[in-house]
Amino acid sequence: MKYQVKISTWVVRIALAAAFLSAVADRLGFWGAPGEPGVAWGDVAHYEAYVGQLNGFLPLALISPVGWLATLAEIIIAIGLLVGWQLRYFSLAAGILLTIFATAMCVAFGIKSPLDYSVFSAAGAAYLLYSTTLYDNAAGWTSQIETATQGPDDPATH
Repeated sequence: MKYQVKISTWVVRIALAAAFLSAVADRLGFWGAPGEPGVAWGDVAHYEAYVGQLNGFLPLALISPVGWLATLAEIIIAIGLLVGWQLRYFSLAAGILLTIFATAMCVAFGIKSPLDYSVFSAAGAAYLLYSTTLYDNAAGWTSQIETATQGPDDPATH
């Protein structure tokens, strides 16, 4: 059981980090120019226009700093997820950041937008990764899981 948990946590870590880094690459133009197929922004100007739509309640002077703060957070969280140092804190930070994104998308564009982009699913994966790291750091977590999955007639429990 512990082996499967380790594999699945690695899959989630890589998927979340890749999603964060892909978004950063898009806004820096690495995936292509604005308007090309599969490109959301293509440059910083288009990204900041989107940040302005998401955060219409903010003064115009704060849009660029908020966009760069989100970009920096995504880069730091992605690196933390890949490296694995203090994983529980980086996975929690990923969940919180994704929840903030999902909430802003809901307010600005309605519920369909974060659902279409699977932002809630990614946030859920980050929170699940966080909870997995809690068990991983606890003494005897493997035996707790194995005991919970064994039936009453299982010879291993006697």
